[in-house]
Amino acid sequence: MRYGVVFPQRDIGPDTGAIREYVAGVQALGFDHLVIYDHVLGADTTDRPGWTGYDLDDGFHEVFVLLGFIAAIAPGLELVTDVLILPQRQTTLVAKQAAEVDILTGGRFRLGVGVGWNPVEYEALGEDFRTRGRRVEEQIDLLRRLWVEPSLDYTGAHHRIPGAGLTYMPVQRPIPVWIGGSADVTLDRVGRIGDGWFPLGTPDAAMAERIERVRRVAVASGRDPAAIGFEPTISLKADPATWRETAERWEAIGATHVALDTMNTGSVTVADHLALLGRWRASVLDG
Repeated sequence: MRYGVVFPQRDIGPDTGAIREYVAGVQALGFDHLVIYDHVLGADTTDRPGWTGYDLDDGFHEVFVLLGFIAAIAPGLELVTDVLILPQRQTTLVAKQAAEVDILTGGRFRLGVGVGWNPVEYEALGEDFRTRGRRVEEQIDLLRRLWVEPSLDYTGAHHRIPGAGLTYMPVQRPIPVWIGGSADVTLDRVGRIGDGWFPLGTPDAAMAERIERVRRVAVASGRDPAAIGFEPTISLKADPATWRETAERWEAIGATHVALDTMNTGSVTVADHLALLGRWRASVLDG
């Protein structure tokens, strides 16, 4: 498996020095990739009793700007979005931004996408929350075509491109598109068109069956199931005595990548987060 880390942006905040220190530290520890979460807005909970999602107190950087900054600091890391909420964004602009990140990283970029859960962001960005699932597959198709065709005429149910193309093409043609989400329709989508899946949950028998479902759909779609990657997130707030076993259980059911999450562990400073990652690496990979 390849091991990465989740960028703890809600803990690090907007301090550019702290971002530099953290990202350089992750690269120095020998991890393979860095995973970035995406949210554009936090909801004001004043008139939303019972709101349980991210709010104004949860800080998120703009994902593509942050990725461009990180690419210059840690050129050895693969950068990953887990996940970009694709249907609330303009597809062609995402294609351009993703291609730019792929160029800046020398082809070390994975675009993880999902449909999201937050109608507040969709409304504020002028997109339809109700049709997000229907639109996302066409978006993925259009992204891939924009990354490989110098010019295209495209007419879909939701997009029209009248003979145009990106002016700088990505290194990877196309960029890998991984998919997040837990619904059965999402698993089937991964099997049919995804390069990988970000499973949420624990490495138990039910999760193994979900991974097998993705593989069965891939076979039925004429695809090689071995070409589909699986990257769960492992929270390091768990008992350190379970760290190695958890990683081994994920690998046993088919995980190809793992992202380690140090948020909500009591880590406050950059040094705290890096020290915890160092302890995990010493215990699991180097022990």
